[in-house]
Amino acid sequence: MNYTEASMLLKEHGQEHLLQYYDELTAQQQAALLKQIEGINFSDYKVFGAAGARKIGELSPVPALSCADVERGREEYEAEGIKALRAGKVAAVLLAGGQGTRLGSDNPKGMFNMGTSRELSIFACQFANIKQVTDKAGVYFHIFVMTSDVNNEKTVAFFKEKNYFGYPEDKIHFFVQEMAPTCDVRGKLLMESRWKISASPNGNGGWYSSLIKSGLGEVLAREGIEWLNVYSVDNVLQRICDPVFIGATLKSGCNCSAKVVKKVSPEEKVGVLCMEDGSPAIVEYYEMPPEIAALRRPDGELKFAYGVTLNYLFKVELLNKTLQKKLPVHHSLKKIPHIENGVPVNPEQPNGYKFELLVLDMIKLMESCLAVEVEREKEFAPVKNRTGVDSVETARALLIKNGVKL
Repeated sequence: MNYTEASMLLKEHGQEHLLQYYDELTAQQQAALLKQIEGINFSDYKVFGAAGARKIGELSPVPALSCADVERGREEYEAEGIKALRAGKVAAVLLAGGQGTRLGSDNPKGMFNMGTSRELSIFACQFANIKQVTDKAGVYFHIFVMTSDVNNEKTVAFFKEKNYFGYPEDKIHFFVQEMAPTCDVRGKLLMESRWKISASPNGNGGWYSSLIKSGLGEVLAREGIEWLNVYSVDNVLQRICDPVFIGATLKSGCNCSAKVVKKVSPEEKVGVLCMEDGSPAIVEYYEMPPEIAALRRPDGELKFAYGVTLNYLFKVELLNKTLQKKLPVHHSLKKIPHIENGVPVNPEQPNGYKFELLVLDMIKLMESCLAVEVEREKEFAPVKNRTGVDSVETARALLIKNGVKL
């Protein structure tokens, strides 16, 4: 794309300001800016006022295995899961594109030290959990690690420094999450610098398209991988490629599954796995009408009881179909640093929108989904805040309760 083509495209979409510093740039910077402009799908970034909550359809409980159900079938499920792991049919995807900013760290979130008397990163906690599986199954599975532009270099260096946490290097594959432009509340794209358009990671629903665009789909095809266990870096008790979880999913015949915990209250800030208009769906806590969230069954349990832990198992065959179906782009109001009149601005109040694809929309495309309940105190210790709820403090307490030396 040359300057004239870019200028015409931007005029069509009312974004001419992206070229306002063009004449001040070096040839290399000009080329980089034109390349960014060429890669933008402008139809995704139209904003018409503030984002409102989506309209919720008719909700019903999702097919689920309670903890008691899992225990009754544990032996059978585990045998089925180990069989799939040994056949190389299952791999893992770690979503690790975030920074530890809210924890007081400038490093990748997975590098954050959970230890008090020794170094114990979040990554190390999760790989210790993985080792329990690989020891039992007697095989290593492939792990795809999604990083971001801001933390890829540090993440890869950390894995090398830690000797890949004792895992075979050839089984770990890094790829960088795609980025999406940001805009102000009027829909005008923001500039990070005179030659760089402001952008942010494109959300947890963009993981599969990013993996495929990185070229790693070749590994999936070559190795005959049929299932991907997707999990977040946030949870230090995350059980990855858990044979029981895999086996229960395979036995159910469902196309995907999610590890869930029972909500502690209707107001708990977790997405709820349920059926919406007959299809599996995740309704975020801020979208769920309070009167629906508070509904109870005759036995007193919440009708919509299962909160997701961001640990999913997806059938690769159907994931490939999602590449042909455009996921909706969500926009959220955020504080976005940018430049105005060539001067850096760090806003104190939300000033623009970030655009994201969400994994909850991938669930809808899977046609069927099994909820597999896990014990909260054994598998759910999110590290989202420095103190308080879902914090370093609460996660450390749960690690100790599970016998982990800090």
